[in-house]
Amino acid sequence: MKLKPQIENMGWFSKKSEKEKLQEKYQKLISEAYKLSHTDRKASDLKTAEADALLQQIEKLP
Repeated sequence: MKLKPQIENMGWFSKKSEKEKLQEKYQKLISEAYKLSHTDRKASDLKTAEADALLQQIEKLP
């Protein structure tokens, strides 16, 4: 999955699509899971599972 950088839109006031919002949430979850992996493996696994479920939801969108 490849995410588009925000600069590419060139529309400062354009609204984000549902897919873009979910992709940002996915990136945030993956980042949190990585940070947690250093201290709390169980919490990291839960975040990763949540991110995986979100990724499946993203892939279903057009």
